[in-house]
Amino acid sequence: MRTPPSCPPAPPGRGAVLAGLGSYVPPRVLTNAELCGHRPIGDEWIRARIGAGSRRIADGEATVDLAVRAGRHALTAAGTAAADAVVLATLSPDRLCPAGAPEVAARLGLGQVPAFDLASGCSGFLYGLAVATSMIAAGTFDTVLLIASDVFSSFLDPDDWLMRAIFGDGAGAVVLRAGSAGEPGAIGPFDLGSDGAQADLLEIPGGGARARKRLAQAPDEEFSPYFRMDGPAVRKQAVVGMCDSVTRAVGRAGWSLGELDVLVAHQANQRILDGLAAELGLAPAQVLSHIETYGNAAAASVPVLLAQAAAAERLVPGQRVALTAYGAGLAWGSATLVWPEVRAVADDG
Repeated sequence: MRTPPSCPPAPPGRGAVLAGLGSYVPPRVLTNAELCGHRPIGDEWIRARIGAGSRRIADGEATVDLAVRAGRHALTAAGTAAADAVVLATLSPDRLCPAGAPEVAARLGLGQVPAFDLASGCSGFLYGLAVATSMIAAGTFDTVLLIASDVFSSFLDPDDWLMRAIFGDGAGAVVLRAGSAGEPGAIGPFDLGSDGAQADLLEIPGGGARARKRLAQAPDEEFSPYFRMDGPAVRKQAVVGMCDSVTRAVGRAGWSLGELDVLVAHQANQRILDGLAAELGLAPAQVLSHIETYGNAAAASVPVLLAQAAAAERLVPGQRVALTAYGAGLAWGSATLVWPEVRAVADDG
């Protein structure tokens, strides 16, 4: 995998600062026992290979519905009812057109603010952070509400119990405000990258322009509307990819890996999280995990865990924190921050 070009840290000045966090997971719990039924492979097998004991599934709620709840909690935590712009990161849009972010903004009572969706696989929240941070640093906006929301269960084959064992639904959000690039809570530096040559490792082949065009020419050809992935191939690359990305981001912040206090990584698989800890020389407790209870919430994975950890005071002001994710695209990203005094509202449904 080719190393992305060097990206030195931005000089001190205006930056984007974490001002509030919120999360929402639907109340419906799907346990391993319920998922597996009478199959010979059950709870013990799933826990050993994935790390999940249960996950949350949205019943009667869609991606925008979850996003509105998480966004409202983040605004409450930040002590504000306003934002200058809304960014929604998702793999599971309610509709191909229009984007969901304008509806989220309207339902939150934010008025006719700029709002758009961002699609970058499970790295969508990290990419959204980079975009929102850039908009604030450039002076375009003073506050941005960034939400990652996925009802990914709606894109899973009902008969594919393995995919259903991995993924759950949820939404996480942060409010970013203009501040000093050097103060606690300032986001960045970042490391972002992609490898589109491996786009077919994780995909939903049906529903888009490519499938529609080919179906017009070959009506009998089938394109699945469900998500599929080459799990072993992705897993082999995810640990190396996230380790390299975190190392670059930490270096750009002027830290050593030994100075890193906490890593908040995409909750893809407990084996991947354990591999990250080992490769980066971190204690297992330094790599936060809630995959046993919530599974893999796709793009929402990192912000949901962030909000829950902050609300439970597992993140302490002054800690050096790195965020990282890796997924469809292939795309990956990492960021750093010194944890600030900040509120979080975590809604467990």
